[in-house]
Amino acid sequence: MRSGVIRKAGLVLAAFACALAAPAAAQFSDSYNFLKAVKERDGNEATKFLNQPGTTIVNTRDLSNGETALHIVIQRRDDLWARFLLERGANPNIADRSGVTPLALAASLGFVEGVDRLLKAGARIDVSNAAGETPLISAVHRRDFAIVRLLLKNGADPDRTDNSGRSARDYATLMGAAGGVLQEIERAEAERKEAGADQGTYGPGL
Repeated sequence: MRSGVIRKAGLVLAAFACALAAPAAAQFSDSYNFLKAVKERDGNEATKFLNQPGTTIVNTRDLSNGETALHIVIQRRDDLWARFLLERGANPNIADRSGVTPLALAASLGFVEGVDRLLKAGARIDVSNAAGETPLISAVHRRDFAIVRLLLKNGADPDRTDNSGRSARDYATLMGAAGGVLQEIERAEAERKEAGADQGTYGPGL
């Protein structure tokens, strides 16, 4: 009698556990399949998930590395898919497990169109990765003048330091005048001051 009661109780608990696990498993399956569709450039399959009412799957993260769909398409320098995902609500400020945001990834790849699109979508410009490196520092290391100019134009801070205590300006200075990067920083600062002076002259008073 006692063993029968215990057996029934065990069956009930097992059924209850399965019921709780089912939604989680289904959600994991949807997330996996959505990211798979993005990786495979399957627009119809990805749209099927994105069209589900109330879904936030566009910002789901890969369990192994924390990457979102936006990371995936930026990695392959795919501006068309980046625009599609951002229009469907992708958050450009979600970092992977190494603290790398889509903007930092785009900057490290020299993906100018991606950097521009992410900035226009509200990407935070001075967010650091696990090493404290900002997108601007990454671009300076690569001597990527196009990315350096674009980031500075949009307000990147050349004096924000990484974990070693060096800033983009410091690295540019170490490269010397021949590197040309320091001149880009100085030019951008001069343009900011000039723009600020113009606004003070002609802008509304406070």
